[in-house]
Amino acid sequence: MVTEPDRVVVTGAAGMLGGWLVRRLRAQAWPVSGVDIRPAADPFDDVPYAVADVRDLPAMTRAFEGAHAVVHCAAGLPSYPEPEIQSVIVDGTRTVLTAAREAGVSRVVHISSTAVYGLPTVVPTTEEHPRTPVDAYGRAKAAAEEVCERFRAGGLCVPILRPKTFLGPGRMGLFAMLFEWAQEGRNFPVLGRGDVRIQMCAVEDLADCVVAALTAPAALANDTFNVAAARFGTLREDFQAVLDAAGHHRRVVSIPARPAAAVLRLLQRTGLSPVYGRLVSKLLSDSYVSTDKVRERLGFEPRYSNQEALRSTYQWWCERQPGGGRGRAGRTSRDPWSQGALRAAKVFF
Repeated sequence: MVTEPDRVVVTGAAGMLGGWLVRRLRAQAWPVSGVDIRPAADPFDDVPYAVADVRDLPAMTRAFEGAHAVVHCAAGLPSYPEPEIQSVIVDGTRTVLTAAREAGVSRVVHISSTAVYGLPTVVPTTEEHPRTPVDAYGRAKAAAEEVCERFRAGGLCVPILRPKTFLGPGRMGLFAMLFEWAQEGRNFPVLGRGDVRIQMCAVEDLADCVVAALTAPAALANDTFNVAAARFGTLREDFQAVLDAAGHHRRVVSIPARPAAAVLRLLQRTGLSPVYGRLVSKLLSDSYVSTDKVRERLGFEPRYSNQEALRSTYQWWCERQPGGGRGRAGRTSRDPWSQGALRAAKVFF
Protein backbone atom coordinates (compact mmCIF):
# COMPACT_ATOMS: atom_id res chain seq x y z
CA MET A 1 0.00 0.00 0.00
CA VAL A 2 1.35 3.43 -1.01
CA THR A 3 0.91 6.25 1.47
CA GLU A 4 1.73 9.93 1.41
CA PRO A 5 3.77 11.34 4.32
CA ASP A 6 1.99 13.77 6.63
CA ARG A 7 4.91 16.23 6.45
CA VAL A 8 8.33 15.96 4.88
CA VAL A 9 11.39 17.97 5.93
CA VAL A 10 14.12 18.44 3.33
CA THR A 11 17.65 19.16 4.56
CA GLY A 12 19.92 21.02 2.18
CA ALA A 13 16.81 22.77 0.88
CA ALA A 14 18.82 25.70 -0.51
CA GLY A 15 20.79 23.34 -2.74
CA MET A 16 19.94 22.21 -6.22
CA LEU A 17 18.46 18.82 -5.31
CA GLY A 18 16.85 20.03 -2.08
CA GLY A 19 15.23 22.93 -3.89
CA TRP A 20 13.88 20.59 -6.55
CA LEU A 21 12.37 18.33 -3.93
CA VAL A 22 10.70 21.18 -2.07
CA ARG A 23 9.11 22.40 -5.30
CA ARG A 24 8.12 18.88 -6.34
CA LEU A 25 6.47 17.97 -3.04
CA ARG A 26 4.77 21.36 -2.81
CA ALA A 27 3.38 20.91 -6.35
CA GLN A 28 1.89 17.59 -5.22
CA ALA A 29 0.25 19.39 -2.27
CA TRP A 30 2.35 17.56 0.30
CA PRO A 31 3.11 19.45 3.50
CA VAL A 32 6.83 20.20 3.21
CA SER A 33 9.40 22.32 5.02
CA GLY A 34 13.08 23.02 4.42
CA VAL A 35 16.24 23.48 6.44
CA ASP A 36 19.67 24.63 5.30
CA ILE A 37 22.63 26.57 6.61
CA ARG A 38 21.91 29.11 3.84
CA PRO A 39 18.70 31.06 3.21
CA ALA A 40 16.29 29.53 0.71
CA ALA A 41 17.27 30.17 -2.90
CA ASP A 42 13.62 30.12 -4.08
CA PRO A 43 11.46 30.71 -0.99
CA PHE A 44 7.73 30.04 -0.83
CA ASP A 45 5.46 31.82 1.61
CA ASP A 46 3.66 28.57 2.39
CA VAL A 47 6.81 26.46 2.97
CA PRO A 48 8.27 26.78 6.47
CA TYR A 49 12.04 27.15 6.38
CA ALA A 50 14.73 27.06 9.05
CA VAL A 51 18.26 28.38 8.67
CA ALA A 52 20.32 25.92 10.70
CA ASP A 53 23.36 23.64 10.54
CA VAL A 54 22.62 19.91 10.16
CA ARG A 55 25.24 19.30 12.87
CA ASP A 56 23.14 21.24 15.39
CA LEU A 57 21.12 18.58 17.23
CA PRO A 58 18.65 20.88 19.05
CA ALA A 59 17.96 22.82 15.85
CA MET A 60 17.40 19.64 13.83
CA THR A 61 15.14 18.16 16.50
CA ARG A 62 13.01 21.32 16.46
CA ALA A 63 12.88 21.29 12.65
CA PHE A 64 11.70 17.67 12.60
CA GLU A 65 9.01 17.92 15.26
CA GLY A 66 5.69 16.70 13.90
CA ALA A 67 7.23 15.42 10.64
CA HIS A 68 6.55 11.97 9.25
CA ALA A 69 9.65 11.82 7.03
CA VAL A 70 12.96 13.56 6.34
CA VAL A 71 14.93 13.66 3.09
CA HIS A 72 18.57 14.25 3.95
CA CYS A 73 20.17 16.05 1.00
CA ALA A 74 22.62 18.29 2.85
CA ALA A 75 26.27 17.42 2.22
CA GLY A 76 29.71 18.83 1.65
CA LEU A 77 31.09 18.88 -1.89
CA PRO A 78 34.31 17.27 -3.15
CA SER A 79 35.76 20.78 -3.46
CA TYR A 80 35.56 21.35 0.32
CA PRO A 81 38.57 20.81 2.60
CA GLU A 82 38.67 17.21 3.83
CA PRO A 83 37.89 17.97 7.50
CA GLU A 84 34.82 19.94 6.45
CA ILE A 85 33.66 17.16 4.11
CA GLN A 86 33.94 14.67 6.96
CA SER A 87 32.20 16.92 9.46
CA VAL A 88 29.27 17.95 7.27
CA ILE A 89 28.61 14.54 5.72
CA VAL A 90 29.34 12.11 8.56
CA ASP A 91 28.63 14.19 11.67
CA GLY A 92 25.72 15.88 9.92
CA THR A 93 24.14 12.56 8.97
CA ARG A 94 24.54 11.21 12.51
CA THR A 95 22.93 14.35 13.93
CA VAL A 96 20.04 14.28 11.44
CA LEU A 97 19.26 10.64 12.23
CA THR A 98 19.53 11.20 15.97
CA ALA A 99 17.20 14.21 15.74
CA ALA A 100 14.77 12.26 13.57
CA ARG A 101 14.62 9.45 16.13
CA GLU A 102 14.13 11.91 19.01
CA ALA A 103 11.40 13.77 17.10
CA GLY A 104 9.51 10.58 16.30
CA VAL A 105 10.15 10.66 12.53
CA SER A 106 9.40 7.26 11.00
CA ARG A 107 11.48 7.45 7.79
CA VAL A 108 14.65 9.22 6.65
CA VAL A 109 15.63 9.03 2.98
CA HIS A 110 19.40 9.48 2.82
CA ILE A 111 21.01 10.80 -0.37
CA SER A 112 24.36 9.08 -0.74
CA SER A 113 26.49 8.69 -3.90
CA THR A 114 28.00 6.08 -6.17
CA ALA A 115 31.31 7.59 -5.03
CA VAL A 116 31.18 4.97 -2.26
CA TYR A 117 32.20 2.38 -4.89
CA GLY A 118 35.43 4.23 -5.64
CA LEU A 119 36.63 3.22 -9.10
CA PRO A 120 35.00 -0.18 -9.66
CA THR A 121 36.24 -2.32 -12.52
CA VAL A 122 32.96 -4.28 -12.65
CA VAL A 123 30.21 -2.62 -14.70
CA PRO A 124 27.33 -2.39 -14.38
CA THR A 125 28.08 -1.98 -10.67
CA THR A 126 25.44 -3.39 -8.32
CA GLU A 127 24.61 -2.33 -4.78
CA GLU A 128 26.44 -5.42 -3.50
CA HIS A 129 29.80 -4.08 -4.70
CA PRO A 130 32.09 -3.36 -1.72
CA ARG A 131 32.45 0.23 -0.58
CA THR A 132 35.98 1.07 -1.73
CA PRO A 133 36.14 4.89 -1.80
CA VAL A 134 39.28 6.56 -3.12
CA ASP A 135 38.91 10.17 -1.97
CA ALA A 136 37.73 12.24 0.97
CA TYR A 137 34.22 12.72 -0.43
CA GLY A 138 33.73 9.02 -1.13
CA ARG A 139 35.10 8.02 2.26
CA ALA A 140 32.73 10.42 4.00
CA LYS A 141 29.74 9.16 2.01
CA ALA A 142 30.68 5.56 2.83
CA ALA A 143 31.03 6.38 6.53
CA ALA A 144 27.65 8.17 6.47
CA GLU A 145 26.07 5.04 5.00
CA GLU A 146 27.49 3.02 7.89
CA VAL A 147 25.83 5.47 10.27
CA CYS A 148 22.54 5.01 8.39
CA GLU A 149 22.84 1.24 8.63
CA ARG A 150 23.30 1.40 12.40
CA PHE A 151 20.13 3.47 12.75
CA ARG A 152 18.36 1.11 10.36
CA ALA A 153 19.38 -1.82 12.57
CA GLY A 154 17.91 0.12 15.51
CA GLY A 155 14.46 0.19 13.90
CA LEU A 156 14.41 3.42 11.85
CA CYS A 157 13.42 3.11 8.18
CA VAL A 158 16.37 4.59 6.26
CA PRO A 159 16.24 4.18 2.47
CA ILE A 160 19.69 5.00 1.02
CA LEU A 161 19.79 6.33 -2.56
CA ARG A 162 23.09 6.27 -4.47
CA PRO A 163 22.69 8.55 -7.50
CA LYS A 164 25.21 8.95 -10.26
CA THR A 165 26.22 12.56 -10.94
CA PHE A 166 22.87 14.31 -11.24
CA LEU A 167 22.12 17.35 -13.35
CA GLY A 168 19.24 19.46 -14.54
CA PRO A 169 18.08 23.08 -14.39
CA GLY A 170 19.80 24.63 -11.41
CA ARG A 171 22.96 22.53 -11.68
CA MET A 172 26.27 24.13 -12.59
CA GLY A 173 29.44 23.03 -10.86
CA LEU A 174 31.87 21.62 -13.42
CA PHE A 175 29.15 21.39 -16.07
CA ALA A 176 29.31 25.18 -16.36
CA MET A 177 32.66 24.77 -18.14
CA LEU A 178 31.11 22.61 -20.87
CA PHE A 179 28.17 24.99 -21.21
CA GLU A 180 30.35 28.11 -21.36
CA TRP A 181 32.67 26.67 -23.98
CA ALA A 182 29.70 25.46 -26.05
CA GLN A 183 27.96 28.84 -25.90
CA GLU A 184 31.17 30.61 -26.96
CA GLY A 185 31.48 28.38 -30.03
CA ARG A 186 34.52 26.40 -28.93
CA ASN A 187 35.40 22.77 -29.38
CA PHE A 188 35.45 20.75 -26.16
CA PRO A 189 38.20 18.32 -25.15
CA VAL A 190 37.85 14.77 -23.86
CA LEU A 191 40.61 12.53 -22.57
CA GLY A 192 41.59 9.95 -25.17
CA ARG A 193 38.98 8.87 -27.69
CA GLY A 194 36.07 9.78 -25.45
CA ASP A 195 34.58 6.34 -25.99
CA VAL A 196 34.01 5.58 -22.30
CA ARG A 197 30.40 5.29 -21.13
CA ILE A 198 29.69 7.44 -18.07
CA GLN A 199 26.18 7.32 -16.70
CA MET A 200 24.50 10.40 -15.24
CA CYS A 201 21.12 11.06 -13.64
CA ALA A 202 18.50 13.71 -14.34
CA VAL A 203 17.44 15.56 -11.20
CA GLU A 204 13.81 15.04 -12.22
CA ASP A 205 14.41 11.28 -12.12
CA LEU A 206 16.18 11.48 -8.79
CA ALA A 207 13.25 13.44 -7.37
CA ASP A 208 10.86 10.75 -8.69
CA CYS A 209 12.95 8.11 -6.93
CA VAL A 210 12.89 10.05 -3.66
CA VAL A 211 9.10 10.15 -3.86
CA ALA A 212 9.06 6.40 -4.48
CA ALA A 213 11.29 5.87 -1.42
CA LEU A 214 8.99 8.07 0.68
CA THR A 215 5.79 6.31 -0.31
CA ALA A 216 6.74 2.63 -0.72
CA PRO A 217 6.02 0.22 2.14
CA ALA A 218 8.86 0.26 4.65
CA ALA A 219 9.62 -3.42 4.00
CA LEU A 220 10.53 -2.53 0.41
CA ALA A 221 12.01 0.94 0.89
CA ASN A 222 14.32 0.15 3.82
CA ASP A 223 17.27 -0.75 1.61
CA THR A 224 20.03 0.74 -0.57
CA PHE A 225 19.46 1.64 -4.23
CA ASN A 226 21.45 2.90 -7.21
CA VAL A 227 19.71 5.70 -9.15
CA ALA A 228 20.80 6.60 -12.67
CA ALA A 229 19.77 7.06 -16.29
CA ALA A 230 18.80 3.98 -18.26
CA ARG A 231 19.89 5.52 -21.57
CA PHE A 232 23.41 6.91 -21.97
CA GLY A 233 26.08 6.93 -24.65
CA THR A 234 29.78 7.57 -24.73
CA LEU A 235 31.18 10.73 -23.22
CA ARG A 236 31.91 11.98 -26.74
CA GLU A 237 28.32 11.41 -27.84
CA ASP A 238 26.76 12.96 -24.74
CA PHE A 239 28.98 16.08 -24.74
CA GLN A 240 28.49 16.47 -28.49
CA ALA A 241 24.75 16.81 -27.86
CA VAL A 242 25.47 20.04 -25.96
CA LEU A 243 27.75 21.39 -28.68
CA ASP A 244 25.09 20.59 -31.29
CA ALA A 245 22.47 22.40 -29.19
CA ALA A 246 24.73 25.47 -29.15
CA GLY A 247 24.56 25.56 -32.98
CA HIS A 248 28.17 26.58 -33.71
CA HIS A 249 29.08 23.33 -35.50
CA ARG A 250 31.84 22.60 -33.02
CA ARG A 251 33.09 19.16 -32.09
CA VAL A 252 34.31 17.14 -29.17
CA VAL A 253 38.04 16.70 -29.74
CA SER A 254 40.44 14.15 -28.33
CA ILE A 255 43.54 14.99 -26.35
CA PRO A 256 46.17 12.44 -25.26
CA ALA A 257 44.71 10.78 -22.18
CA ARG A 258 47.71 10.01 -19.99
CA PRO A 259 49.59 13.33 -20.39
CA ALA A 260 46.36 15.31 -19.94
CA ALA A 261 45.40 13.30 -16.85
CA ALA A 262 48.83 13.90 -15.34
CA VAL A 263 48.56 17.65 -15.96
CA LEU A 264 45.03 17.78 -14.46
CA ARG A 265 46.19 15.96 -11.32
CA LEU A 266 49.12 18.34 -10.94
CA LEU A 267 46.89 21.39 -11.41
CA GLN A 268 44.39 20.02 -8.89
CA ARG A 269 47.09 19.51 -6.27
CA THR A 270 48.25 23.09 -6.75
CA GLY A 271 44.69 24.46 -6.60
CA LEU A 272 44.67 25.54 -10.26
CA SER A 273 42.01 23.12 -11.49
CA PRO A 274 38.61 22.09 -10.11
CA VAL A 275 38.86 18.64 -11.72
CA TYR A 276 39.49 16.49 -8.63
CA GLY A 277 41.40 13.20 -8.70
CA ARG A 278 38.51 10.70 -8.72
CA LEU A 279 36.84 12.57 -11.58
CA VAL A 280 40.03 12.41 -13.68
CA SER A 281 40.17 8.64 -13.16
CA LYS A 282 36.46 8.26 -13.93
CA LEU A 283 36.93 9.96 -17.30
CA LEU A 284 39.35 7.22 -18.36
CA SER A 285 37.09 4.16 -18.01
CA ASP A 286 33.46 3.07 -18.15
CA SER A 287 31.39 4.08 -15.13
CA TYR A 288 27.81 2.88 -14.87
CA VAL A 289 25.64 1.08 -12.36
CA SER A 290 22.81 -1.41 -12.35
CA THR A 291 19.36 0.00 -11.63
CA ASP A 292 17.58 -3.36 -11.58
CA LYS A 293 17.05 -3.30 -7.82
CA VAL A 294 15.33 0.09 -7.66
CA ARG A 295 13.07 -0.95 -10.54
CA GLU A 296 12.10 -4.22 -8.89
CA ARG A 297 11.70 -2.95 -5.31
CA LEU A 298 10.37 0.59 -5.77
CA GLY A 299 8.94 0.42 -9.28
CA PHE A 300 11.13 3.36 -10.32
CA GLU A 301 11.75 3.87 -14.05
CA PRO A 302 14.09 6.71 -15.09
CA ARG A 303 12.60 8.88 -17.83
CA TYR A 304 15.56 10.91 -19.10
CA SER A 305 18.73 10.00 -20.95
CA ASN A 306 22.13 11.59 -20.37
CA GLN A 307 21.70 13.70 -23.47
CA GLU A 308 18.22 14.90 -22.54
CA ALA A 309 19.41 15.91 -19.08
CA LEU A 310 22.46 17.69 -20.48
CA ARG A 311 20.45 19.59 -23.10
CA SER A 312 17.79 20.74 -20.64
CA THR A 313 20.47 21.92 -18.22
CA TYR A 314 22.29 23.75 -21.01
CA GLN A 315 19.07 25.46 -22.12
CA TRP A 316 18.46 26.63 -18.54
CA TRP A 317 22.08 27.83 -18.31
CA CYS A 318 21.73 29.88 -21.52
CA GLU A 319 18.48 31.46 -20.34
CA ARG A 320 20.03 32.35 -17.02
CA GLN A 321 23.22 33.66 -18.66
CA PRO A 322 25.51 33.29 -15.64
CA GLY A 323 28.82 35.09 -15.50
CA GLY A 324 30.87 32.04 -16.39
CA GLY A 325 31.99 31.38 -12.84
CA ARG A 326 34.82 33.89 -12.65
CA GLY A 327 35.98 34.22 -9.08
CA ARG A 328 33.39 31.83 -7.66
CA ALA A 329 34.45 29.30 -5.06
CA GLY A 330 31.97 26.59 -6.05
CA ARG A 331 30.52 26.17 -2.56
CA THR A 332 27.31 24.61 -3.88
CA SER A 333 26.23 22.71 -6.99
CA ARG A 334 24.23 25.82 -7.94
CA ASP A 335 27.52 27.73 -8.38
CA PRO A 336 29.72 27.55 -11.47
CA TRP A 337 33.07 26.36 -10.17
CA SER A 338 36.12 28.41 -10.99
CA GLN A 339 37.90 26.92 -14.00
CA GLY A 340 41.32 27.98 -12.78
CA ALA A 341 44.09 27.34 -15.30
CA LEU A 342 41.63 25.57 -17.59
CA ARG A 343 40.14 28.91 -18.58
CA ALA A 344 43.40 29.84 -20.29
CA ALA A 345 43.26 26.59 -22.28
CA LYS A 346 40.13 27.78 -24.11
CA VAL A 347 42.23 29.64 -26.67
CA PHE A 348 43.41 26.30 -28.08
CA PHE A 349 39.89 25.06 -28.81
